[in-house]
Amino acid sequence: MPSQSQPETIAVAMSGGVDSSAVAALLRAQGHTLIGLTLQLWNQRRLAGHEGMPEAVQGRCCSIDDVYDARRVAEQLDIPYYLVNQQDRFEAEVVKPFVSEYLAGRTPIPCTLCNNHLKFDQLLITARQIGADRIATGHYARNHFDEERDRWILSRPEDKSKDQTYFLFGLTQDQLSRTLFPLGEMQKPAVRAMASEAGLNVATKPDSQEICFIPGGDYSTFLKAYLDEQGEDLPDSSGELVTTTGEVIGRHNGIHSFTVGQRKGLGLTSANPLYVLNIHPDSHQVTVGADEDLMSRDLRADRVNWISVPNLARGETLRVQIKIRHRHEPAWATLSSDGGDDASAIFDTPQRAITPGQSAVFYQGDEVVGGGWIY
Repeated sequence: MPSQSQPETIAVAMSGGVDSSAVAALLRAQGHTLIGLTLQLWNQRRLAGHEGMPEAVQGRCCSIDDVYDARRVAEQLDIPYYLVNQQDRFEAEVVKPFVSEYLAGRTPIPCTLCNNHLKFDQLLITARQIGADRIATGHYARNHFDEERDRWILSRPEDKSKDQTYFLFGLTQDQLSRTLFPLGEMQKPAVRAMASEAGLNVATKPDSQEICFIPGGDYSTFLKAYLDEQGEDLPDSSGELVTTTGEVIGRHNGIHSFTVGQRKGLGLTSANPLYVLNIHPDSHQVTVGADEDLMSRDLRADRVNWISVPNLARGETLRVQIKIRHRHEPAWATLSSDGGDDASAIFDTPQRAITPGQSAVFYQGDEVVGGGWIY
């Protein structure tokens, strides 16, 4: 592969934020031929005004304002820029699976679904079509080719506070081989300083926090609005709230309103705090209990993507640290597999709220061994 310092044609994924804009400025200064690409994923005006949904849609990831900012940066850097409409594919591969997962009582991660199934795949397809050798993104991650293992390796970045490898576990060897992460060796303040020195207007722009199609993180309201738009009713999944012994202590209006570890919104009064322990889609029962009941050592994941190793053979075990949510501190565990795309793990110490639908990402030091979806 060409080195990052050797001039080449690179497609830069431009989100309109400071990180991807700084990447474009950095690679431009290094003499590369750049083409700016932005994926249009969701119509921000869609669902606005539906019951409970806000009229204003500013400030979300991938908003129309971000598109304007990305185009403006491309003009400042004097590079060609293309907006690629992928709204239909985004709805089919991210939004609809998200809705299905929530209705089934699981808690999916839309940003990981988007990275795994759409963004990198489509960016590389478009890059090939326009003659670009590789793509570059503003993700905080590192990758390199290990000749001894004959594999591309994904690793945590220098700035651990901005680590985004948890959302990138689904990248394939081919995708890693054609992707640059120029910010992997940088700290966030230095990135902002670089953008400022390049004269980019986005140098002080705040980072986007909200999911592009779910304002305020109100999943339940979004589900109702989306299904209404589709001419569908919210399925009746109302049922019983039960204790760990099976005692019925209340009722709920639908399993889509809950996630494992949830405390608020249970509609129960109790001398001690109660939390959601399990969601049972078949019976519509939601089991609640004490905080200590959320602790578990067992984890199962499917659709595992292996990165630093080609696979894990049946009967083979691997010592890893596992991250079960974005802000979770990776915990030591023994990982095993059936030889397919399923994996099981036993943590050395119990972990809180291992949640179906979330990602489990396996690490050895800074390297990403692989990851899958908790079930």
